[in-house]
Amino acid sequence: MTTLKSPPDRLYGRSRGKKLRPRQEWLLEEFLPRTVWPTTPFTIQPRELWLEVGFGGGEHAYELATKNPDVGYIAAEVFDNGICSLLSRIAPDGAGDPQPLPNLRLYTEDARPLLRGFEEGALAKLFLMFPDPWPKARHAKRRFVHPEIVAEVARVIRPGGEWRIASDDPTYQEWTDEVLGAQDVFMVSRTDIHPEGWPHTRYKAKAIAAGRAPLYWSLTRR
Repeated sequence: MTTLKSPPDRLYGRSRGKKLRPRQEWLLEEFLPRTVWPTTPFTIQPRELWLEVGFGGGEHAYELATKNPDVGYIAAEVFDNGICSLLSRIAPDGAGDPQPLPNLRLYTEDARPLLRGFEEGALAKLFLMFPDPWPKARHAKRRFVHPEIVAEVARVIRPGGEWRIASDDPTYQEWTDEVLGAQDVFMVSRTDIHPEGWPHTRYKAKAIAAGRAPLYWSLTRR
């Protein structure tokens, strides 16, 4: 593998897209602070901790959190529109007095410093679903799948824990194979068939509609 620059602590571009509606502004200003990790702890004692990096529209995080109520789920995203999308699932319009999910918390900064703050073996699962591909070679340092970040993920995932990755971008797919092929701390399996138990996302649907073929990696910590 070619020599790579260390990834910056900011692994993303813009944090806001189209103008937010008043309801979305309310979600960010009033409801979001009640869900933010780590200032707002879980209201359960989780049996294990899961982290999703870049939750996009939030459907993946919401489904896994609601189906696994005994797991503490941290969902990281910096893009305001995506944050609003997940908050809208938790606090739908007209719900009266919406309450945060007991086991789901949002982290709205870049995930790399968050990873560094975890104790060794703190995570049981980590999810990276259809990340921004950063397709140009000069942007490789901004990709979450990076040799230095792989080492950090290996530190925080407990033995037997799992890291799931999905991508529909050919550049990112090739890059992921290259990076994962150069490490030996995870056992890696890859498939082009959507794995059972992996929630579907809007990004997968967009990829299929555009004729792109997603790949799915499951990494088990040795």
